[in-house]
Amino acid sequence: MTDRIPDRKKQPKAETAEEPSRTPLRQDPHAVRDPKENNLEIAIGHEVRAFRKKLGITGSDLAAATGISLGMLSKIENGNTSPSLTTLQSLARALGVPVTSFFRRFEEPRNAVFVKAGEGVEIERRGTRAGHQYNLLGHIPSSSSGVQVEPYLITLTADSDVFPTFQHAGMEFIYMLEGEVKYRHGDRLYTMLPGDSLFFDADARHGPEVLVSLPIRFLSIICYPDRPENP
Repeated sequence: MTDRIPDRKKQPKAETAEEPSRTPLRQDPHAVRDPKENNLEIAIGHEVRAFRKKLGITGSDLAAATGISLGMLSKIENGNTSPSLTTLQSLARALGVPVTSFFRRFEEPRNAVFVKAGEGVEIERRGTRAGHQYNLLGHIPSSSSGVQVEPYLITLTADSDVFPTFQHAGMEFIYMLEGEVKYRHGDRLYTMLPGDSLFFDADARHGPEVLVSLPIRFLSIICYPDRPENP
């Protein structure tokens, strides 16, 4: 007679957020983009040719659709001439793309901010009045992504008050480094220890509600659309 191994009951997960989506991520971080071009005419020409081939049309087809001569189109695609804005608008309409898409290969600066340990800029935010210390770890005013990102190192001490009433646009990610806190998001309360993380819609009420073990230090990364300010 074979001994039966008793079934092990699965222990319920306590205070966990929803399981991450199984939908595959669309971005491949290892995919290397086409190299940027330092010459604007060549950059535009490459894009015009690439969009034309993507549509599966010939140079003659594109020339006829835009009213540009085939010879001029060939010069544009080979980077031998600088097309006027009117010509670019005609090409953009025929290819079904925005005019700005012709410039994506052109060499543009890509900014980076390096902050040494302890050199983050201490700033005032809404929770500062409650004794929360905010150190901004970097800021890029505008980028090609169309997204603003604010990375903070937040420190809570014995002088800090609970402040579970933050609410703002965008998404936020927090990662615990030190201490223990019960963190509020909407109607849920999460006990967070070093190594724990929480990713959430920041439009819901959120913030540290119970400071269990001090000092508390965590990274907070806030992302939101880079919309122009209203005039």
